[in-house]
Amino acid sequence: MPIRIPDSLPARQILESENVFVMSETRAMQQDIRPLKILILNLMPTKITTETQLLRCLSNSPIQVDVEFLHTKTHSSKNTPNEHLSTFYKDFDEVRAKRYDGMIITGAPVEHMQFEEVDYWDELTQIMDWTKTNVTNTFHICWGAQAGLYYHYGINKHPLSQKMFGIYRHEVLNAQEPLMRGFDDFFYAPHSRHTAVRSEDICSNDGLKLLAESSEAGAYIIISADRRQIFVTGHSEYDRDTLKGEYVRDLGRGLEIQQPVNYFPNGDAAATPSVMWRAHAHLLYTNWLNYYVYQATPYEL
Repeated sequence: MPIRIPDSLPARQILESENVFVMSETRAMQQDIRPLKILILNLMPTKITTETQLLRCLSNSPIQVDVEFLHTKTHSSKNTPNEHLSTFYKDFDEVRAKRYDGMIITGAPVEHMQFEEVDYWDELTQIMDWTKTNVTNTFHICWGAQAGLYYHYGINKHPLSQKMFGIYRHEVLNAQEPLMRGFDDFFYAPHSRHTAVRSEDICSNDGLKLLAESSEAGAYIIISADRRQIFVTGHSEYDRDTLKGEYVRDLGRGLEIQQPVNYFPNGDAAATPSVMWRAHAHLLYTNWLNYYVYQATPYEL
């Protein structure tokens, strides 16, 4: 089944070129089924790129998905045209009276700041409170996962001596949880962050379960005891060249940055990186949509 997005969204052309099943709004309105309503709070500066990455992951499902995008009013985006935001995005005042089957809260490049120092923190906490009553299941990514764990469970992030940057091997700790259904015992996923949450803090909290972790990258997939919140500390949605782009960007800024781990073939930054995480990414989002959104949400929101 397809993913339904606005006809003029920039991601549409890219997804169709990859043979992703994208349905027009006109055609979708003629079908007599209820699509899942998914809201994406996009906190990333490169919003159009992030839209495409997430829509690609959400598209590989037999369930029709109706996606809306949300941005914060208390932060002005410098990397996304205002025309794009006004056309495709809503603010919290426009959605607070609505209900959604699922929601995704992305990461954001604000790790070096304390949570309360982020200019949209108060607005984000209002949104996270709102998800408890108006969203069936919420999926948090990277800094969004750290923010959710801190706000909902009091688990703080900790600075790393060196950026966690590359493709890391992870182990499934709880194969019985539906979110991990179909996963191999070991799988790979990208990370790009300067801070981390500690596995021992997760495991000592009765409200949380650690489902997958890495001996190098630490806690990766965490779920709340009531199964209504999922936290993923990495970026399974990343494209083949996303880490390369970050590496080249930081080099250009004169920053001290190591090559992404397990990423460039033979350590050659000029070589095309191999993708080792795409199957896991699609399975993760498909399992989320099926078992935690579609199977759990009421027909009448």
